Amino acid sequence: MIVLVTGVKGQLGYDVVKELNNRNYTVVGVDIEDMDITDYSSVEGVLTKEKPDVVVHCAAWTAVDLAEDEENREKVHLVNAVGTENIAKVCKMIDCKMIYISTDYVFDGQGTRPWEPDDERNPLNVYGQTKYEGELAVERWLDKYFIVRISWVFGINGKNFVKTMLNLGKTHDKLTVVDDQIGSPTYTYDLAKLLADMAETDKYGRYHATNEGICSWYDFACEIFRQASKYDSAYKDIVVSPVDSSAYPAKAKRPSNSRMSKDKLTENGFAKLPTWQDATERYIKELER
Repeated sequence: MIVLVTGVKGQLGYDVVKELNNRNYTVVGVDIEDMDITDYSSVEGVLTKEKPDVVVHCAAWTAVDLAEDEENREKVHLVNAVGTENIAKVCKMIDCKMIYISTDYVFDGQGTRPWEPDDERNPLNVYGQTKYEGELAVERWLDKYFIVRISWVFGINGKNFVKTMLNLGKTHDKLTVVDDQIGSPTYTYDLAKLLADMAETDKYGRYHATNEGICSWYDFACEIFRQASKYDSAYKDIVVSPVDSSAYPAKAKRPSNSRMSKDKLTENGFAKLPTWQDATERYIKELER
């Protein structure tokens, strides 16, 4: 099986390529210098040359607050909506499966009920809106697609909340972290295995895929320091205090409810990801190597 992965320099793309290589697939990893997803002819040229059986589309504009700036909005739309549509169109043409990585930000974040994959989508910010438009493009052009929504992503290759906390912990003995946004972290190592499993099937549709269990960012921070203190006792002394998100005003409105139901995974024969605490422990162990 030939699998083309976009955004290979990002956290998820990096781990997806690693996992597919472990399974001895033919992997074609591309980033912007290899294939400009906003340019249809570039996408058509690469995909018709490589003839993949599956495209795993990880590339995206993910700077959520910068996406709100007027001067960036067109670029964000080009990358997340038009770029995704370009890939979907060519996948249709060459009869190729597509796995599109989306986000909890397609929902409005209200209430406390976990979002189901087929719930109404109503994004709160520019990033969420453009990812939603990407989902619509995939659904419009393809039958053979997986839309996989994730949240609170962390992996070895790139910046993330875990690394930010660990770095802050080196210079601060007191930290405040918001406790009124609830969701689930997603470890790219675990997600990559699931995406590779999906690529081998035709169980198409919308899915949610995060590590099991829910927490606030505050809970997540506490667990990060708990695990990190096994390797550096200084992390034991850090005092983390919960605060309301109004203490950290941001340009982009964040959903307060990012709980997502993953029942559809097991209903279709896929294994759910390990708990977020287990993922955090393994990730920090990996960082300490």
